[in-house]
Amino acid sequence: MTSNVLIPAAEHATAMSGYSEHGMRRALALGNRGPIRLSANGKLHEDILDAYREHGFYVFEGVVGAQELAELRADIDRVLDLAPAAPGSEVDAKGRPALGRDFARPSYRFARPLSDPLGGTSLNKGRHPVKMHEAIAPAGAPAFTIENLYGNLQLMDSALRLYGHPGLLVVAEGVLGPDFVPYNEVTFIKEPGLGPSVAWHRDGTTHWNAPDWNHDAHGFNFMTQLYPSTAGNGVWVLPGSHKLRTADIPKMVRDAGSERIFGAVPLLCEAGDTFMVNRQMVHGSFANSSPDRRVTLNMGFFPRNRVLGVTATNLDGIESTYDAGRIHQRSRMVAVGIDARRRRFPHETPYRYQPLAGEEDSNRWNEETRRGLVKNYNLLDMYI
Repeated sequence: MTSNVLIPAAEHATAMSGYSEHGMRRALALGNRGPIRLSANGKLHEDILDAYREHGFYVFEGVVGAQELAELRADIDRVLDLAPAAPGSEVDAKGRPALGRDFARPSYRFARPLSDPLGGTSLNKGRHPVKMHEAIAPAGAPAFTIENLYGNLQLMDSALRLYGHPGLLVVAEGVLGPDFVPYNEVTFIKEPGLGPSVAWHRDGTTHWNAPDWNHDAHGFNFMTQLYPSTAGNGVWVLPGSHKLRTADIPKMVRDAGSERIFGAVPLLCEAGDTFMVNRQMVHGSFANSSPDRRVTLNMGFFPRNRVLGVTATNLDGIESTYDAGRIHQRSRMVAVGIDARRRRFPHETPYRYQPLAGEEDSNRWNEETRRGLVKNYNLLDMYI
């Protein structure tokens, strides 16, 4: 289902206002937010697990402190400053060699301001069936805006340190078990008045018909916010939809009379907070016609038993079988992130990642590791 309706950005913002107000009230009434809390045994508190299992997402408050937040923002600004001046350019806006030319996969993805590049297309395995309304960018807007960064851990040392955050890794263990598997890291950027939409979809594509399918079959994403996430710039989710084997998104849009589907809520938080979002949730985001910037650092994890020995097709169309060797090599990034964080935040107690326990000396963070392991690590990304 596609729509070619173009509306002025101000009209788009006005159309969102009432929907946003209702959604915000519903979101804040769910009760699934607060700091990372552990039980007496050091495991994730059962109250958090219960709320996550019920709604399909949780808002962890105060995950990133002020100093770390400043470092993450500075790294983002550096990476954007060194971005190609336009799609396909080898130089940045100042004529310098653009960042990412030495990596095997592109580091930047561009889109037209306030557009919907995925909805109603066959891209991303066709999982975005409905095109969102596109807004007309204001006068003077650039022809393209950066919407994604790929390979966070090789682009930004601060992102690698965040990857080793002991609180977040304890949460991952609590949800998926101690042998959880990493799969992908990406940054979402929604510049004010420019950020494109991401049409309604669900991330999981592999295990929907498995006889032992369950609510965690496709894992989850952590989404750390470097600026406040609002109804205007943020992701919207349909609470509880992770429990459904099937979700008829076109029907949801038809029933609502627009892409503002019934029952959805925005993910709301302050800078430094982190969302945990089940990959089976119906979710999406609207064009950012608001005045507020959003920068989201995504890092996702799978349950090991849903990846080991599985053959799947990545979003780029490449088919792979995820054997134990590939999983082990990709999981080394968790160990390197833990060591990088230990060096920067020595007062913290590092997380002990069970699958690589005893291999710490092989996964130290240094320049040799940067060249030999971290560079092009995302060639081993996995997708289910």
